[in-house]
Amino acid sequence: MKTSRLVAAAAVAGSAVLVLSSPAFAHVTVQPEGTAAKGGYAVVNFRVPNERDNASTTVLEVNFPTDTPFSSVLPQQVPGWKIAVTKSKLAKPLEVHGRQVTEAVSKVTWTAEGKGIEPGFLQQFPVSVGVLPENADQVVFKAIQTYSNKEVVRWIEVQEKGAEEPDNPAPVLALSAASDGHAHGSSAEDASEESGSDDAEATETEASGSSDGSDTTARVLGVVGIVVGAAGVAYGVLAGRRRTRTGDVS
Repeated sequence: MKTSRLVAAAAVAGSAVLVLSSPAFAHVTVQPEGTAAKGGYAVVNFRVPNERDNASTTVLEVNFPTDTPFSSVLPQQVPGWKIAVTKSKLAKPLEVHGRQVTEAVSKVTWTAEGKGIEPGFLQQFPVSVGVLPENADQVVFKAIQTYSNKEVVRWIEVQEKGAEEPDNPAPVLALSAASDGHAHGSSAEDASEESGSDDAEATETEASGSSDGSDTTARVLGVVGIVVGAAGVAYGVLAGRRRTRTGDVS
């Protein structure tokens, strides 16, 4: 239970500015927290490094797919950044949980209210998205990174199968197989279920701990009782002997 809470806290802390220590973070990428299952919901992090030595990243634009639009896009607040969500009308309405969705988020823009992402650092931008497509193995996002010196880098090139990675690859979210029972649940429902699971685990752990504690206490008291009883018997024997000896002397 404590471990799961520590993992959750680490995930939240991961949304803060991090020191860029590996060349692997050379471009804007997207990674899920846990798994991103087909037909389900997921929280994904857009990781944005600062590749310049003399300028900070001040704006990030992420374009969401329009061919397989998401019915739900919920960006998480990031300290020091202002968020703007752009929605567009859908050519074909989506059917979600028995209702029609006629518009969807097509772009999310984060604008720094302070210094932004300074040289040598990266920033994560968490977003809850869904429903993920069921008939695709990945989702491609196109991102635009703007620096304080007005330089713009477009991470929009799609990786072709069998080809070398392009200079400015678009962030790609890999999708896993649909998970039984959770593929179509909402993120809020999943969170509730996870919370319920944690509560049940906590109750079971506490009950087990209480039971173990009671057993241990009973055993200790039993041992103490035996020791005290034995001491009492020994004392009685010794006292009797002393009285006997006293009687013999007199």
